[in-house]
Amino acid sequence: MQQIVQLDPLARDIPHTKRGHERCLSLLLSANELFLERGYDAVSLDDIVHHAGGSKASIYKFFGNKEGLFTAICDYRREQFFKDICVPFEQDKHNLKTYLIRTLLNFHQHLLQPENTAFMRLVLERTQRSSELALYIHEQGPKHIQSAIACALQKAHSNGVIKCENPIYSAQFYFGILRDLEWRILIGLPIEEDEQETITYLSYCVDRFLEGHQKD
Repeated sequence: MQQIVQLDPLARDIPHTKRGHERCLSLLLSANELFLERGYDAVSLDDIVHHAGGSKASIYKFFGNKEGLFTAICDYRREQFFKDICVPFEQDKHNLKTYLIRTLLNFHQHLLQPENTAFMRLVLERTQRSSELALYIHEQGPKHIQSAIACALQKAHSNGVIKCENPIYSAQFYFGILRDLEWRILIGLPIEEDEQETITYLSYCVDRFLEGHQKD
């Protein structure tokens, strides 16, 4: 059974019937599978229709064109990727250090999933050809999650837990903790650290991060 996905704003023409929803979702998921398997350029709209059923008219109706379909896939995968990574920070429920470590560990675990790695490589290839897509991906992906962490840091600052005068800068610095891992994954180097080593590394880095935000 196909998973239930909120198509707004994934599709530009939102289907109003169950059948239309299923057809739209089938096209999106089939295109996602084929792009990962063959690469963007090697997949035609005819290939997607053959795989998913329906017609090219449905692709044009729901997504505009092949580029619009790829952008919708990026939105879909972004929602799936980030929905469990960074939950809103609530100081009465979360210890800040634990929250920051857990967010990085969630991010790390998602990065290690082969399908996510493959899609990140596909996005890098596509954004080299489209500055508009590159800006959109950055705004909706990295910048969005940085803003979520910045909000958590701002709350902690306002409540006197830390001193953080520029939460956006601090959030960018914070995600730099994972930069080496990201590059190793993207260029295909093996990840040799086990989960405990990773937790030890993340804990050390978050400790140093919080030391830099201690109150005077």
